[in-house]
Amino acid sequence: MLATVGVNSAAAATTSDIASIRQRIRTGAFSGHTSGLAPGHVQGNVVILPADLATDFLLFCQRNPKPCPLLAVSERGQHSLPTLGADLDIRTDVPRYCVWNDGAIIDEPRDIRRYWRDDLVTFVIGCSFSFEQALTEGGIPLRHVTLGLNVAMYRTCIATEPAGRFHGPLVVSMRPFTPANAIRAVQITSRFPSVHGAPIHLGKPELIGIDDLARPHYGDALPVAADELPVFWACGVTPQAVVAAARPAFCITHAPGCMLITDRLNHELASF
Repeated sequence: MLATVGVNSAAAATTSDIASIRQRIRTGAFSGHTSGLAPGHVQGNVVILPADLATDFLLFCQRNPKPCPLLAVSERGQHSLPTLGADLDIRTDVPRYCVWNDGAIIDEPRDIRRYWRDDLVTFVIGCSFSFEQALTEGGIPLRHVTLGLNVAMYRTCIATEPAGRFHGPLVVSMRPFTPANAIRAVQITSRFPSVHGAPIHLGKPELIGIDDLARPHYGDALPVAADELPVFWACGVTPQAVVAAARPAFCITHAPGCMLITDRLNHELASF
């Protein structure tokens, strides 16, 4: 159990907490979603590609900064990420991975050491779990955290800006709020452009190609009350929809919601 640093914890996770979480992930003792886990600490989406695709993907991230705000890029073949944590090992420190072959998931392992190659480059992309701390501190309740669920994520009809081989639909995460809280959420998350920033859409999901909120493409369905608006943010799962569309021969990502927990602190990412 991770009760002392789980979804109901109000205090920021300590260095000891992070070490404990990371150890449990490394040993396979924890393989669930990380929403609400490690309060105060930056979490990241992960994309790992062969070096011959890295330049195209870097350009894709630069052209699509809302869904793909870069936090770190590794050297070729390097499995450490020193700017995100002194002892991070990208091969073992994600609770669950997706291994892709020609655009299809062929495995969902808890570590990827057997898949590691010397030509791989790791990209870590900002995650909306970081701005959720600011929302909570602003008195805005998050239903998926309260219920212990993964956030709901949807593929949209909005196309990303292509780069080289990479193209595909924008993915969004959804959180339901009252209108007053939705306005506050826009204000608060605007301070965090490196973790997706302000929402891209409020209300009327059909306008962005979402037919049924009860059937997310990733994560868990969340109830939306009659007096609430669904609020949509660009999501770091977008690269997974792009990988499915572009069909590279080999790629590794995190499983949706199962993020890389870093040593960096969320408040470091605020722009003002």
